[in-house]
Amino acid sequence: MKIVSVVGRKNTGKTSLTVKIIEELTRRGYNVASIKHSHHEMEMDREHTDTWRHKLAGSNVVVGIGSTSFFNVRDILELNRLLFLIKFMDNVDFVVIEGFKSYNYPKIVTSLDVVDEYTIAEVDSFSITPEGVSDLVDTVEEKGHDIVDTLFLDECGFNDGDAIAKEIRKGTVKTEDLDKVNTFMSIDNTVIGLNEFVSDFIKKTVLGIIKTLHIEEYGVKDINKVELIINNEDNIDLNPKVEANVLINNKEISLNHHTNNFVANSVFGMINSLNTDEDARIAQVDISKINQEHLKESEARLTVNNKDVEINAFVKGILKETIYGMIKSLKLGELDINEIETINITVKK
Repeated sequence: MKIVSVVGRKNTGKTSLTVKIIEELTRRGYNVASIKHSHHEMEMDREHTDTWRHKLAGSNVVVGIGSTSFFNVRDILELNRLLFLIKFMDNVDFVVIEGFKSYNYPKIVTSLDVVDEYTIAEVDSFSITPEGVSDLVDTVEEKGHDIVDTLFLDECGFNDGDAIAKEIRKGTVKTEDLDKVNTFMSIDNTVIGLNEFVSDFIKKTVLGIIKTLHIEEYGVKDINKVELIINNEDNIDLNPKVEANVLINNKEISLNHHTNNFVANSVFGMINSLNTDEDARIAQVDISKINQEHLKESEARLTVNNKDVEINAFVKGILKETIYGMIKSLKLGELDINEIETINITVKK
C-alpha cells in the first residue's frame, strides 16, 4: 500500500486535485482508498435518521448498510490508525489523503506556504493539464510509500522508517527495494513496525497453526489474507531475561540477541497457553523424523522444568507446525542446511 497526501490552504483546489489523482490511479487499474480531513464536524447521515438516533443513544460506532456501507465513529481516529484499518478492510494499492498536512507522508502541495521536507510536488490545481496529472501520478507511484513505521531496509542499514521515507522521496531508495513485509501489527491502536524476519516468522507460525484447523468446514479453501485480533488481559513481563539454544540436525545455530529473545519468548508463550500447573523456568522441544511434506507424521516431545508434558495429537500438531515455521523463518541457506530432519530447542529464564 502506498500513501500520498494533498495539502494546501483553503480554496486552493485540494479536492479537485485529489479527485483527478484518484481518477488517474483508478484508470491505471489500482485499487484506491481516500481519506478526507476537515476542521468542520462531518456527519454521514442526516438528523433524525435511524442511524443518527443510534449515535444519539450512545453508540460509539454506527454502521449503516444499504446499497453502500458507512461507518460513523464517535471518536476522532489518529491517521495511522485509519490507515491500518484500511489494510484490514481491503487490499488497497494507494491511499490518497486530502489534508493532514502535519503528518510525515509524501505531500503534493497546492499552496507554497505549506511546502516542507515531505513535499514531492508543487501543483497549481486550477491549471494542471491531463498530461500534468499523468506526470504527477507517475511521481505518486514512485514516491508514495506505506505507513512509515512499517518501512524497513536492513540491507542498507536502515531501521528508521522516517529515514527510509526520506530516501524514497529523494529517489535514492525505491519501494521495491524495501524488506518484503507481509504481516502488520497494531497494539492498543498503535502501529508496530515488523522487519522482514519478524514478519516472516509470525506469518509462517500463524499459517502453521491454521494448517492444524479444519478450516474447510467453514467453507475456506484458499488462504489469501488472515486477520487476527488478540485480547490480552494477562499481566505479563514484557522484558524477561531469557536464553534459547537451537540445534538443527544436531548442529547448534548461533542466534543474535534479537533472535534469541524471539525464539525463547515464542516457545514460552506456547507453553503458557497449555496452562501447566507450574511456572515454566526451563523447557525443551524436540521434533524428529521431520518430513516437510508430511509434517504431522513427525515426532514431538515437550519437557517443562525437566518433566515430560503429556500433549494430545491436536496440540502436538500446533507445536510441530509452529516450531517448524519459526525455524524456517531463519536464513538456513546461509548455514548450509538444505533439509530439516531434527529440531531441538531449549529455553531458559
